[in-house]
Amino acid sequence: MIKVAVVGVGNNTSALVQGIAFYSDGNSLVGVRRPEVGGIGVTDVTVVAAFAISGDKVGRDLHEAIFVAPNNFPRIGRELPPSGVTVERGLVDAADVERVAQALNEAEVVLYSAPSGRPDTARAYAEVALRAGAAFVNTTSDPVARDETLRARFEEAGLPLIGDDLASQFGSSVVHRALLRLVEERGLTLVSSYQVNLGGTEDFRNLVENPNTKHRSKLNAVGSDKVQMAPLGFLPQLKSEKVAHLNIEAQGWGGTAVSLDVHLKVHDPSGAAGVNIDLVRFAADALRNGRGGYLDEAATLLKSPPGTLT
Repeated sequence: MIKVAVVGVGNNTSALVQGIAFYSDGNSLVGVRRPEVGGIGVTDVTVVAAFAISGDKVGRDLHEAIFVAPNNFPRIGRELPPSGVTVERGLVDAADVERVAQALNEAEVVLYSAPSGRPDTARAYAEVALRAGAAFVNTTSDPVARDETLRARFEEAGLPLIGDDLASQFGSSVVHRALLRLVEERGLTLVSSYQVNLGGTEDFRNLVENPNTKHRSKLNAVGSDKVQMAPLGFLPQLKSEKVAHLNIEAQGWGGTAVSLDVHLKVHDPSGAAGVNIDLVRFAADALRNGRGGYLDEAATLLKSPPGTLT
């Protein structure tokens, strides 16, 4: 069993926790890419500590807190019994690192799933993991694994470090990059392309207000300087769904025009959970096998791994 500490009790954590319970019945592996990673199954992951800032979530049982507004990811599967994990107050400032490190409850992996746009907080939680001797998975666009100094410290400590910014299981960045690759492989000449994203989660609201690192990360993910990213849009009526529109303009044989428009609608937290379950198991497997530092096998599941722009 892998012991995980989650930072951020939002929609992505809700989808992950509910999903693990959903698969625990053993009747289905629908939507699971890797049934096992290093012999570790999907249901071999358990959350032993959780941290949040919201006063409405701190002090509640985790299985209650994941349904507290503004969380809006729907209930999936059966009702959840109390988890026995009480959500604790997260980091207030860097001086609080020792308290949070002691509260990890012997977690092997720290899953950082707080909102993007708070680089100092992301690095502070990386310090928590270092202090506690745990692997660190950064799902946000804030640079942690791309920070050369931090990466070297994790490697020296023999602790795995994964990041930055998860690529959703089937989101706009993954689809867009695959289509751009197809255009190139088929010999077309790319003229221009753009991507528009609308969502209704609090993470989307936060990214509308703090877009800088996310904008750069999405450009990293598609891998082309001819792609334009429209500003993210927050529409609360979408709830946990994300709507994306992709456009590609290209030229084929003889300079003839080719135009492609794609409309994509997904539950954003599900796409995150479908990747987080693998990132956590990559980290735990590496930790148990004495492999520290950045893990190359995680690169395809990330938008901005080391080597991409900050």
